Amino acid sequence: MSEGDQAMSRLTIGVDVGGTKIAAGAVDEAGTVLGEGRRVTPATSAPEIVAAIADLVDELRDQHSDSHEIEAIGIGAAGFVDAARSHVLFAPNLAWRDEPLRKAVEERTGLPTVVENDANAAAWAEFQFGAGRDVDDMILLTIGTGLGGGLVLDGELYRGAFGVGGEVGHLRVVPGGHLCGCGNKGCWEQYASGSALEREARALARSSPSQAARLLELAGGRVERIEGRMVSAAAAEGDIPARELLEDLGRWIGEGIATLAAVLDPAVVVVGGGVSEAGDLLLEPARTAFARNLTARGHRPSLQIRPAMLGNEAGLIGAADLARRR
Repeated sequence: MSEGDQAMSRLTIGVDVGGTKIAAGAVDEAGTVLGEGRRVTPATSAPEIVAAIADLVDELRDQHSDSHEIEAIGIGAAGFVDAARSHVLFAPNLAWRDEPLRKAVEERTGLPTVVENDANAAAWAEFQFGAGRDVDDMILLTIGTGLGGGLVLDGELYRGAFGVGGEVGHLRVVPGGHLCGCGNKGCWEQYASGSALEREARALARSSPSQAARLLELAGGRVERIEGRMVSAAAAEGDIPARELLEDLGRWIGEGIATLAAVLDPAVVVVGGGVSEAGDLLLEPARTAFARNLTARGHRPSLQIRPAMLGNEAGLIGAADLARRR
């Protein structure tokens, strides 16, 4: 085999560590995932999380031992990561408090490791291989249980002075508003997230069961079982109250994007996460609200709001590519 063929055969492993599952994949230079593995996240034990990551790395190494060399590991972690991409300073849903994750994984696997915030890793993947690959400045919004974000500015992933930049979900948009998990009140994610959608849908079902009839039907008649995916499903069927709930969520998203545009002036905002699967039922109201609230609208170029392309694999793809560029 020539030196060129050997170089083409090198892969990196991307690991996406969430509150409930750990997903890992072997990724090539084009961002293609060649093999994957998953584990349930042992969220209450930092050593067990490291063991699960190492186990997945061993599994992927075995899968590709005959054809590829694994050169590095990239970890997308759901938490605050320091500027050196070494320690997880804090993770709200995991047992990580100033956790030296890079050192722990390198000692277990013998491979160089990079640690990155999971939303940053997903943003990098969409920038390199997905919906933002044609621009130099983009923002990724991940709309799931909460609202995550990642910034790519002038072609570089923006982390801030201490490594924890890009936490756009904690912009305060309603002083004294709903209490957020971060401890503040009125954060953007309390109004522009899957949790917000569920809260408003359940409130509608309690106050006006007749209007929420389809949602209650999907939830088996139980208000507390109404979920965001049910709102999206009912809206896709044409249910008017469900569509109005998505329109309201889209309005909050669009107004927030207008604020980000005033500060950062990106060319593209990519919208991903589970709630984004509602497609244009969510994105069109967001685009309308953005256009109505953009500073100096009509006298400046306007960004595009696009759906994400890489789905649930974005985090591990981005982490793997960042490891390759370490």
